[in-house]
Amino acid sequence: MSLSMGLDLIGRPGMMAEKMRGMDPSMGMPMPMARFTPVFGMWAIMMAAMMLPTMVPTLRSYEDLMISADGTRAGWLGVVLGYMVIWLVFAAAIASVQLLLLYQGIVDMLGIAKSKAVSVALLVAVGAFQFTRMKELCHGVCHSPSLYFLGKWKPGFMGGVRMGLGLGAFCVGCCWGFMALGFVGGVMSLLWMGAATLFMVLEKLPQIGQRVTKPMGILLILGGGVLAVAG
Repeated sequence: MSLSMGLDLIGRPGMMAEKMRGMDPSMGMPMPMARFTPVFGMWAIMMAAMMLPTMVPTLRSYEDLMISADGTRAGWLGVVLGYMVIWLVFAAAIASVQLLLLYQGIVDMLGIAKSKAVSVALLVAVGAFQFTRMKELCHGVCHSPSLYFLGKWKPGFMGGVRMGLGLGAFCVGCCWGFMALGFVGGVMSLLWMGAATLFMVLEKLPQIGQRVTKPMGILLILGGGVLAVAG
């Protein structure tokens, strides 16, 4: 069984997708994945599918404030809108990066790095980022959205939008690396999408979020090392 882009059920390239990987974007024939609009649309859909599940703790925190403070359903919707606007901006940015890498010959038509060195570098870089102060700061906000709401509280729909924009920015700062790893596993890979979503959800769980960030970094660095020495 295959999907419309020629991928199997876990996102590995099928026969059609393998043919696409070898295409040259400079060729004159129509290639949707060599144009901004289709690539942006793909990333936008993936952002919604991957990031909305990670919003659950944030939205629950806001709902608590609808009872104890002056939160409203309009404000709740504003938070969702602001959050998604930031991720759509990120989708546009990473779609642009993908096309730049495609035309530079660094990734193929499916968004998979052609060079093992690039994949290794991405795995190690994203793993190392898990130990940085920026990751700690951004993750702290994503992990405890109630503290962000208490410190930045603004009522009403537009207040919700502004808080959603702020939370979205911190979330991008926390999770951009997992998105970038799509260039290792394939940006259309269901396996990568599932793994990245799982990692991001685990990081935001109140019970274990603080305890999984650095182990994930170690796993990614080790993965880069294994890939580097693999035949």
